[in-house]
Amino acid sequence: MKSPLVSIIIPVFNNLEGLKKSIESIQDQSFTDYEVWVIDGGSNSETSLYLKELKYPFQFISEEDSGIYDAMNKGILFANGEWLYFLGSGDVFLNEDVLEITFKKPIQRKYQLLSGSILYQGENQPFIYSKSKKEKIPSWSFLMWLRNGLHHQGTFYREKLFKEYTYSLNYQILSDYWLNLLFFKKGFSCKILPYVVSVCDSNGISKQRQWKMYKEEIALKTSLSKKVFQPLFYTLAIIKYTISKLNQ
Repeated sequence: MKSPLVSIIIPVFNNLEGLKKSIESIQDQSFTDYEVWVIDGGSNSETSLYLKELKYPFQFISEEDSGIYDAMNKGILFANGEWLYFLGSGDVFLNEDVLEITFKKPIQRKYQLLSGSILYQGENQPFIYSKSKKEKIPSWSFLMWLRNGLHHQGTFYREKLFKEYTYSLNYQILSDYWLNLLFFKKGFSCKILPYVVSVCDSNGISKQRQWKMYKEEIALKTSLSKKVFQPLFYTLAIIKYTISKLNQ
């Protein structure tokens, strides 16, 4: 069997309605050269029954895990595609043509990442996003040291990247930021896509602006640089945390 071009990985735990939305969004795609791995953390029996009804290219494993990044790492092990994409349960593609537009032409080999915008929906309104569109536009520059310029629901990663690197379980909230910053530091090339890839829930823990998230941000930045910069990272975190609270 020919390997698919894109492997879509969906971590889920007791979110059946959200999972159904994500699956339907994939099924609506005009592009069909993909496989899907649902990585279930041992959800209830209703979710289990739904997963067993799925047909190839939808596949799943169901077992306890240590959180979303552990689930994503498991998905990496099972993926067969040239490109990997991580979709949160309940998140959806913007429209049925997203994959077709992204992969209808061969991607230049120099690019290891492709990243487009995402739109947030939900009650939370992150202060750095447009109040009208709640849009996050990707960036791949030195500003990555200020904030995560990519979002995994908007980003496609070459499979070869994960032969050496996976998500660190040291970070429960921001391991995707840690990995993106690591890729940036390594000098990997990212093509910025001029369109929205997906619509995502803004009510996740990383959008709640809790101090423990900023503590993770300080730790991950320090781990990828030098300890002498830790006071700077701490100051930046305090400023961002304060502004987020003032804008709630």
